[in-house]
Amino acid sequence: MLTSVPRRRAFAAPQAREKCLIGALFILTLAALLAPALPAAAWHIPHFVDSRPWLGVPNAGDVLSNLAFLAMGVWGTERLRARNDAPVGASWFFVGLILTCAGSGFYHLDPDAPQRLVADRLGMAVAFAGFLGIAVSERVSARAGEAVLVLMMVGGLLAAWVARENLTPWVVVQFGGMALAVGLALTRPRPGALGVPLGGVIFFYVLAKLFELGDVTIFEATGHLVSGHTLKHLAAALAAWPVVRALRPVATGLAPSPH
Repeated sequence: MLTSVPRRRAFAAPQAREKCLIGALFILTLAALLAPALPAAAWHIPHFVDSRPWLGVPNAGDVLSNLAFLAMGVWGTERLRARNDAPVGASWFFVGLILTCAGSGFYHLDPDAPQRLVADRLGMAVAFAGFLGIAVSERVSARAGEAVLVLMMVGGLLAAWVARENLTPWVVVQFGGMALAVGLALTRPRPGALGVPLGGVIFFYVLAKLFELGDVTIFEATGHLVSGHTLKHLAAALAAWPVVRALRPVATGLAPSPH
């Protein structure tokens, strides 16, 4: 009888926040499936302002700045080893950052080849699914976090693949998912949550988008020192810092032995 209690709770009726989450996901799904198609060719940026090579690496600033994703992904993965209370999706979030380093670096070696964008977006989809799993498990429930992780993983990977011809599902995943995260950030953490500061992750995400839009402006303003797109990669990688910080080792509180 004792072992059956958790199973009954797992299939309990949806709570109020879970019902709101289901409604939001339903709306996003309809938007991804029914909204007008956005042709991928019209949105592809074939050229970034900083194309300078360095040590034989073409577009070195935009390529090598992806190493920041690798650093944050490895750091976060190491933090997870010492914690058994990490929120749902944390491991996939850090794996996604490592994949983003590989995919984005591969794309920026030759950004004139739009087919390389698939590799870039696949890593981002994994990281984004992991982040939404964290956000939902922190603010709604662990079971909802697990469901959203799987749903966004599948939906994000499919959207990244379909984006070769139709960008609409990818736009819904990226911006609709972030709107969902903003809504969750405005609610209180559920009892027993780790306390990941979602607002910090969102801040660095928005900052990265601003850097992306100001690629040329920043390049000119800094005297061709660094481009906005290079800074975008660094800011996007820093979005993992609030999660890594929340996973810092817990002090044992044990007093040293006098012997």
